Order: sequence, then structure tokens, then C-alpha cells
Amino acid sequence: MIRMLASVTNPVEAGIAVTAGADLIDLKNPDDGALGALPANIIDACLRTVDGRRPVSATIGDLPMDPAVMAAAVSRTAATGVDIVKIGIMAGGDPHACIAAAARARGAAALVGVILADLTAPTPELVRAMADAGFAGVMLDTGLKDGRTLRDHLSADALAAFIGQVREARLLAGLAGSLRLADIGPLAALGPSILGFRGALCQGGARRDAIDPDRVAEVVRSVRDAVVLNECL
Repeated sequence: MIRMLASVTNPVEAGIAVTAGADLIDLKNPDDGALGALPANIIDACLRTVDGRRPVSATIGDLPMDPAVMAAAVSRTAATGVDIVKIGIMAGGDPHACIAAAARARGAAALVGVILADLTAPTPELVRAMADAGFAGVMLDTGLKDGRTLRDHLSADALAAFIGQVREARLLAGLAGSLRLADIGPLAALGPSILGFRGALCQGGARRDAIDPDRVAEVVRSVRDAVVLNECL
């Protein structure tokens, strides 16, 4: 089963995503980078709107690979009561120390690591480090948001290898990164646990625009259709 993740910026968008059938509600601020963080009061309002009907994740921001900075951000975000805290694995610094620090600071929240594939190689060592630290999953995304999609940066074979490594580590494997409708079929065929979207849900297809209910519903349908098709093959 592939779950469709919808990234939203406010309570209105969260309500639209739930109504349209998104499986996971992801809270982020696209005006502040690939993994921009929302203020705690907006996260709280989104949680009240979702009201337990879907799991809710929240990003902590595009942060440097500094263990103390990472731990503080994870702790703040986990304290809001979200189900999942998503942290970016960037180039530079000490990602392994940051992974360990995040694990110690997560409280009751689950952790998902996000490797920005256009900036950092998704190595088996990083996946293993997150598994050993007790993470729930690993996602691939893109950091530059320059119009290219995840599939422009990694081949189908490379993506399949990543999914295999993550599943072997018994974690959820997610794919995101400026994904469009045309990406759903090819990526669903690789068997990820999650496909994540923002721009494809928005008016005009721009990630900083407001999401459109019809676009969200179309993406939800397309993911579900792709799952059914793969099960029939």
C-alpha cells in the first residue's frame, strides 16, 4: 500500500487535504526552503483541524548539520504533539551525530529522515544510521526546487536501490521532490511506502501557491489507481 502525503501550510489547506483523501498531512513552510518550518501556533491550529483523522508530520527547517541545533529543533517540533518529525539530512557537518542527537530529542514523536537527493547522496550508511537510531522512515526529496523533479536527479535503478535498502532496514521508504502526475505511475511501480506532493497540489503547480481541492483529489486518485494497477500486474 502506497500512502499519499500532502504538504500543507495552514489549517485551511490541512482541512482540504483531509477531505480530499490524503493519507498523511505534512506541515511545512515552502516560503522558507525545501523543509521550511511552520510556527508552533500554526502547527497547533493544523492539528486541531485534522483532529486525529490522519497522521501529521512537521518539518524542522533547512538546518545545518549541527547536533545541538538539530536536537533543539526536533525537541521544539515534537513538543507540538505532531505524530512525526521530519529532519533534513544535508551535505556538510556530521550527519551521523545529528541523526543520533535527533533520536535522543524526539520525545514521543516518530522520526523520518529526509535526504535531499540533489545535494546529498542517499548512501546505505545513512539509511543504516537512521535505522539504528530508531527512525520510522527515510524519504528522498529535492532541495533546490528549480523545476527539476526527483526523477531528474536519480534514475529508476537508483531509486529502486534506495527503496530496497530502506525496506531491508525495515523502515518506511518515501519519495518526494517536485513530483507531478506523470511521475506517479513510474514511481509507484518501484514500490515506495509514501509518495509526497506539494507543487502538484497547488493552483498553477507552484509550491508557494495555495493548494487546490481538485488537484489534491486528482493526485489522490492517481496514486490509488497506480496501486491498483500494480497489484493487477
